[in-house]
Amino acid sequence: MSPRYDEHDPESYERPRRRTRPRTKDRPTYDDAVPARVVTVDRGRLTCLLDDGTVVMAMKARPLGRKGVVVGDRVRIVGDTSGDDGSLARIVLVDERETTLRRTADDTDPVERVLVSNADQLVIVAALADPEPRPRLIDRALVAAYASGMDPLLCLTKADLADPETLVSIYRPLGVPYVVTERGTDVSNVRALLTGRTSVLVGHSGVGKSTLVNALVPTAMRSTGIVNAVTGRGRHTSTNALMLPLPSEAGPPDGWIIDTPGIRSFGLAHVQPDQLIEAFPDLHELTEVCPRGCTHGFGEPECGLDEAEGDQRDRVESFRRLLATRDVKEGD
Repeated sequence: MSPRYDEHDPESYERPRRRTRPRTKDRPTYDDAVPARVVTVDRGRLTCLLDDGTVVMAMKARPLGRKGVVVGDRVRIVGDTSGDDGSLARIVLVDERETTLRRTADDTDPVERVLVSNADQLVIVAALADPEPRPRLIDRALVAAYASGMDPLLCLTKADLADPETLVSIYRPLGVPYVVTERGTDVSNVRALLTGRTSVLVGHSGVGKSTLVNALVPTAMRSTGIVNAVTGRGRHTSTNALMLPLPSEAGPPDGWIIDTPGIRSFGLAHVQPDQLIEAFPDLHELTEVCPRGCTHGFGEPECGLDEAEGDQRDRVESFRRLLATRDVKEGD
């Protein structure tokens, strides 16, 4: 027999086994992880603020999978937390969120997108003129606030150009608090309503949101723009959400402000009527006699809201208007 076919034939050798580390169900505890808060997100890099004020750049650890990390999240980070130039830490844990501001791309999109987390007040910034106010967009932002458990605040800018009463009268029956500002004037009345709160500012482009932020936080230096004279709409100047401390004379910040890019639509596919009615306890009581499947909207047969009397009827009308704003319309 040829030597090629003896017992030393390489083809008879066993294929070497792949050597891998045995799997384990034990997961790291990250007891040494440092608590921080996400203040902005930019192309996969997250800027985090430690409790001592150190600013740290970080990236999301692979074990978090597809779990998104957004501005306002309280996280735990490991690695280089010195904050030195070129340093990079890892976010390994995301604490449970107290609130989340969500929206969908449009009313037919089933995918919810979390904009910010852990804010307790939604400040809806709207200009009284230049550009003209868009009540349906305000309504949609209110729906998002009530659905997320956040307190709404209507901030009306450019009061030197138009009378605020026309817009205020629309939301007075709902009891929505509001504040009015003029260009070039003191914003202490706004600051008083933001003190001690974590507030997220939303509004479409050109309403003066970044100008307001710069007045409240002089070191913010947020870009500002102008309104297009043809379309009546502003240009996007802020491109990403940013969390800023509300300055205090001494000690910790007086509150936190989250500035967001201008929005042109606010999809509400994730909001159900029952979520919205719970934000109005007095109206919720009336719906206890509603038939199953009642949406509490206009034209619903045997709806308990039809039994409202006196001033409560105005609240029911306003509530149903908010419900109706969930329907798709041109220009939302």
